[in-house]
Amino acid sequence: MIRNIQLKHAGKYVCMVQTSVDRLSAAADLIVRGPPGPPEAVTIDEITDTTAQLSWRPGPDNHSPVTMYVIQARTPFSVGWQAVNTVPELIDGKTFTATVVGLNPWVEYEFRTVAANVIGIGEPSRPSEKRRTEEALPEVTPANVSGGGGSKSELVITWETVPEELQNGRGFGYVVAFRPYGKMIWMLTVLASADASRYVFRNESVRPFSPFEVKVGVFNNKGEGPFSPTTVVYSAEEEPTKPPASIFARSLSATDIEVFWASPMEKNRGRIQGYEVKYWRHDDKEENARKIRTIGNQTSTKITNLKGSALYHLAVKAYNSAGTGPSSATVNVTTRKPPPSQPPGNIIWNSSDSKIILNWDQVKALDNESEVKGYKVLYRWSRQSSTSVIETNKTSVELSLPFDEDYIIEIKPFSDGGDGSSSEQIRIPKISNAYARGAGPSTSNACTLSAISTIMISLTARSSL
Repeated sequence: MIRNIQLKHAGKYVCMVQTSVDRLSAAADLIVRGPPGPPEAVTIDEITDTTAQLSWRPGPDNHSPVTMYVIQARTPFSVGWQAVNTVPELIDGKTFTATVVGLNPWVEYEFRTVAANVIGIGEPSRPSEKRRTEEALPEVTPANVSGGGGSKSELVITWETVPEELQNGRGFGYVVAFRPYGKMIWMLTVLASADASRYVFRNESVRPFSPFEVKVGVFNNKGEGPFSPTTVVYSAEEEPTKPPASIFARSLSATDIEVFWASPMEKNRGRIQGYEVKYWRHDDKEENARKIRTIGNQTSTKITNLKGSALYHLAVKAYNSAGTGPSSATVNVTTRKPPPSQPPGNIIWNSSDSKIILNWDQVKALDNESEVKGYKVLYRWSRQSSTSVIETNKTSVELSLPFDEDYIIEIKPFSDGGDGSSSEQIRIPKISNAYARGAGPSTSNACTLSAISTIMISLTARSSL
């Protein structure tokens, strides 16, 4: 038994038996059939702008006749070897010449041939010599012709360059054609560079944000090719000439304010892309002001991370691709006093009839802090991250919660200045149904009260530390 048989195992095999009296032998010729060997001498006999005439010699068929040939090509722009279209479309095993079609003009090619039989596909031939196809008129136009932006009195036109393998010849360049929308006569500019992807037309007659019809054509040493489809591109905008109006600001908390304004009413100055809000503290210099930008038609914004009890100055400008417009009048706003810094203390909890009752000491704000308006009680299951909130203006609250879960609770005051300091997290362990319902003999009730009292005492002691 010959395992993993290879072509090299073909040959004459002899089996011999020998004794002291005589010897006998038998022989057999083993033929190993396999995929064809590589074809030889692949030659480019003739080449045009889109075709190449090839010929080759057959390689060894390895005891199984060749049924077909496949031609592959490679260029500096391809990823490895690629099968190509041929005439005839299917090349049988007795044909040793074919014409490759559908090639790109003015591209360097090399070819190789692969043979196949009923056993499989063989190794490819050695590559042919490298030959460049002939030049031809360009056929591919630039993609994504667009533009816009730029400086005053400019029309900016952009496009994606045509890849080198599709330029079809030497001396490749672009013809940029444009005209004011609705006019008849095209203006033309020739750019004799294959790498050009942008053209800027400057003229004082170009009005701000005016529409132009634009198309980009191609040419090379063989002549001119087609133009891209016509598209509309707008000339450069001018920066806004009027400031936003009706500026108003209000304090939301010790750290946040909100600013409102009205859009300036302008025409033929381009679209307003957004607004720039400049703000600075009264004790700081205006040149050190911070800025935030909005996008689109938004006419209000929030400013965060400010200092409490501080006077701020604000001004708003409109902006577009040409720059920013004049500043509005300055408005002033004072942030509110900071929220209370003292957290609620002496928190005590109890349970009764599927309810958790919480009590805590009142928080008193300092003179430089906002008065307490109420309290927020935040609670969640210990194994969950989402938190529920209840607001109250008292120093106690009842929570209707099931007793079959552990709860994490914290309490913090809130004021006009925002939320104050939070208490430490309080863990309320789950309580058995028998305790929670309070049903059963009087001894069970006594145990329930004793257990709750023990938890209350322990919790009160921890809160006071």
